[in-house]
Amino acid sequence: METREEKFSFIARMPDRPGALQQAAAIVTEHGGNINRIQYSRRIDPRTVFFEVTAPNEAHAAIRHRLAAIGYLQTALPGPGILRFHVHLPHTSGALAAFLDLTTKARANIALIDFDDAGPHPDRVTVSVSLEESGQAETLLDALKSRYPLEILEYDTTGSSLDETVFYLCFAQRVREIIGPAGDGFLLRLLHDINHVVQELGARGEDPRAVFASVLQTGESLQRTCGDGFYADVQQVAVTPEMDLYCFQLPGGGSVYLLNTPEESMMIDTGYGIYYPDVIRMLNHYGLGNGTRLRRVLLTHADADHCGAAGFYEAPAMMHPTSAAIIETSNRAFASPVEGSVLEMVYTTIINLFSRFNPPENYTLFGGPTGETRGIFPVLHRFTFGGLEFEVLEGFGGHVQGLVYVFCPSCGLLFTSDTVINFGSLTEKRKTYSSLADFLVTSVNVDSATARRERHALMEIAAETDQALAEKGRRCYVCGGHGAVSVLDENGRLEAVGEVEHYTHQG
Repeated sequence: METREEKFSFIARMPDRPGALQQAAAIVTEHGGNINRIQYSRRIDPRTVFFEVTAPNEAHAAIRHRLAAIGYLQTALPGPGILRFHVHLPHTSGALAAFLDLTTKARANIALIDFDDAGPHPDRVTVSVSLEESGQAETLLDALKSRYPLEILEYDTTGSSLDETVFYLCFAQRVREIIGPAGDGFLLRLLHDINHVVQELGARGEDPRAVFASVLQTGESLQRTCGDGFYADVQQVAVTPEMDLYCFQLPGGGSVYLLNTPEESMMIDTGYGIYYPDVIRMLNHYGLGNGTRLRRVLLTHADADHCGAAGFYEAPAMMHPTSAAIIETSNRAFASPVEGSVLEMVYTTIINLFSRFNPPENYTLFGGPTGETRGIFPVLHRFTFGGLEFEVLEGFGGHVQGLVYVFCPSCGLLFTSDTVINFGSLTEKRKTYSSLADFLVTSVNVDSATARRERHALMEIAAETDQALAEKGRRCYVCGGHGAVSVLDENGRLEAVGEVEHYTHQG
């Protein structure tokens, strides 16, 4: 019978000494495994190594068992901490060595040691140690108190003061603070995925620390700007005497659009799931109800900042079949030229996690092209809202596959999603947040050349519509996936239209 081989991954936490890595690799080899990926950097963490291995099915358990037997297999993320203290040692030969023998026996990692017999405190040593297990501090303190005078300077078991000798434990602690309670197994898998991004970007010359910092900054930015920290920039545009368009620029991610009539409303894109309670409170503030008046939720594409709150609304969602596939596969690069990109797959996982991704369960899919076109774009669907006919246009996969545009020729509304954006209308905070994704995936467009082609074609539609509506004294409103509702100026550039009001929960 042919032996089946499968790929699996594990994290090894091993002693920082010569031969440790070779010992782990030898165990994999002894059981017929082949190491497909390995990543270790003393600059990041001197004891943690990431492995991906292909091995016969029956060898997986044996490899893990052997690694666990020698204490190398990391299966948990213990609550780390830091202990910093002054210890008064006798000024005799061997005193420091005897002290260090006690710290070694307690398995405490020395992070800092400061002693100078010519200084103002010749008998005092300042020590900082990292603690990977909750009982280590008590064990060490019991051993030291019986022999030396001690002065405790800091004792932190939350991980907030940890030094860099246990970097991945510190990082996992920060992630826990963002996402809330999470099992060790889940966090270890997440660490493995993020480490793969670090390795990929490191090969392109990026600083590994900048990668980890960008991941944390993404999650912390979302956490900081929801609830009491939530705000939005709001525009209200009269489309007809009976219909108003509202644009809500959320703190991070895409703009949310609401078309409102006396009878009903329709939402185009929802923002992140994490902002849903804040959006509902904001809609109530503007007299737009609590979402129950929504007739439909139309999603331009499957990125979390555009569809991530759709599952909270009772109204049925409408989206492209490929958007549904992207949601199902958790890969924003699905069906694109970079479908196998580790950066795209892991970023999708990270942003969905941090933003509390809640895609729609109640949805309908647009059908195939009708045979008609608008400019270069196939028309997928037509619908009527508020007495106006709208067209759904199919993009070509520049930003992501399955992206659609929404156009109303008669009233001059063109929803361009992330293909056309008035970047000049973005605040510095929003630009900074957007740059995090651009850094982590190298480009937010899965096909930049196609995105440029689509952008040019949409701007042509906007210019032609502007000209056609000029006789009626009206304009074409370009509603980008981020930023403000805009019109074309005399040079063909986008400028925000009307007043932009700043909203906060505090009023």
